[in-house]
Amino acid sequence: MLDYSVNTQFTYGMKKQGDTAADLIIVFVSKEDMAASGGERQWVHQQVDVALRGYYAKSVFKAKPQEIQLIPTLGLIAASHVAFIGVDSAPLSAGRLRDAAAAAAKAAVRVKAQHVDIQLRHDIVIGATGCEPKQAAQALTEGFLLGLYHRKPSKREEEARHEVSAVTWIPEDTLNAAESEALQEEWSAGIQRGVRFAEATAFARDLTNLPGNRLTPEALAEEAEKLAARLNMDCEIIDEWTAAEQGMGGLLGVGLGSANPPRMIVLHYQGAPDNDEVWGLVGKGITFDTGGISLKKADGMEEMISDMGGAAAVLGAMQIIGELKPAVNVVAVIPAAENMPSDRALKPGDVITTMSGRTIEIVNTDAEGRLVLADGLTTAIRRGATKLIDVATLTGAVMVALGDLITGAVTNDETLMQRVVQAGYRAGERIWPLPSDPYYRKQLNSDAADMKNSGGRYAGTITGGLFIGVFAEEKPWVHLDIGGTAFLNKERGWEPKGATGVMVRTLAELLT
Repeated sequence: MLDYSVNTQFTYGMKKQGDTAADLIIVFVSKEDMAASGGERQWVHQQVDVALRGYYAKSVFKAKPQEIQLIPTLGLIAASHVAFIGVDSAPLSAGRLRDAAAAAAKAAVRVKAQHVDIQLRHDIVIGATGCEPKQAAQALTEGFLLGLYHRKPSKREEEARHEVSAVTWIPEDTLNAAESEALQEEWSAGIQRGVRFAEATAFARDLTNLPGNRLTPEALAEEAEKLAARLNMDCEIIDEWTAAEQGMGGLLGVGLGSANPPRMIVLHYQGAPDNDEVWGLVGKGITFDTGGISLKKADGMEEMISDMGGAAAVLGAMQIIGELKPAVNVVAVIPAAENMPSDRALKPGDVITTMSGRTIEIVNTDAEGRLVLADGLTTAIRRGATKLIDVATLTGAVMVALGDLITGAVTNDETLMQRVVQAGYRAGERIWPLPSDPYYRKQLNSDAADMKNSGGRYAGTITGGLFIGVFAEEKPWVHLDIGGTAFLNKERGWEPKGATGVMVRTLAELLT
């Protein structure tokens, strides 16, 4: 079983006599801090501060956000290095704090620090920068841990990767005893929440980064079973024979071409048994996508291990939900299949019947995610879901519209959409609502069946989302297309090269 447990110990408060001395001290500074210091302010040590001002005067260090200036202390203090991290001027949002903490983690790795002290300005500690103390603590902890994350390669000789043993968030010594005690509780709670969110995101990243020959639909189902067992959740694994009995034509159709049969994975969490509201989280679980008969280009096809990024996001969110135990009811559904070309595979022109009874004309076998999600939404509804959110690496078109920075979204319920967008804002995962005008739906009209599975190149993200929305049966529903944000070609802040685990924390923020 994949298990990402944080080994770094986080604490908040002033250092006491006898505590282990840090080998790296980190200070956040803005351009305003540098300009206003006037040679008077002391951050760490007079000579270290003078060196920093010299770098700033020569524009070697400009205090730009996430910029790192490492200065060796040469025995002036116990720590071997000081890292000054550039930040924006106040107010500092949770997102900016998360970015700054990720830069701090990279500085710690660079000098192989074991014990890190991070100095916090008074306004950050008391929540005067744009986010409450608990939220600041969570964002900083998440940023540091997500910045430490590294992909685990499969090599004959395992690569040694540096780990940070302990991080202490140190406030400015300007608080009275009562303020310190109250803030200690908030910061401790925020740190604990941040650790859990980061662990679940790293779990989703590890799952998505697994090669397709190791993560088959059956293997993904086994990971879900182990997660459910650890968190005391009910878990159903529907195999190909039971799927056929239940009429899951979308799932089975996509899986036809592969020697690895599909699975429909269902997890149940009941935190509010007296409440009739049930959230349905549906994650696309295509463990590898060749495009089927409508074969993809060879260049970049290796990245299609990420086509189950939606499934990973849902499992990561369920890990947080199972640990925090919020008073909500959730049914998580993951339709898992492998999309391969063979003599048995779906062909353009084929017509299939989904679990809902609707018929689909296949015009492009590379538009397969929406077919398995159709049966996924029906499965969630039949198990009581009253609100639906699906997460999927659905289209390349979303990258044309939004690049790899923002997740695209389509909905039939603006109120639910705004809740999801706000949760994404808190998590630092931006979501952009796309129009869902009914005229777009007409692009999916078919002469051979109820619908066709592709509306063509124009508005591909919208029509792909609206296809899935048909199977929401008019229940409140949001579709999140992470086709651009689930897997990166180069690292960016707290997001690594490869799988990002995007939407784990958004879903968890929404439901916890």
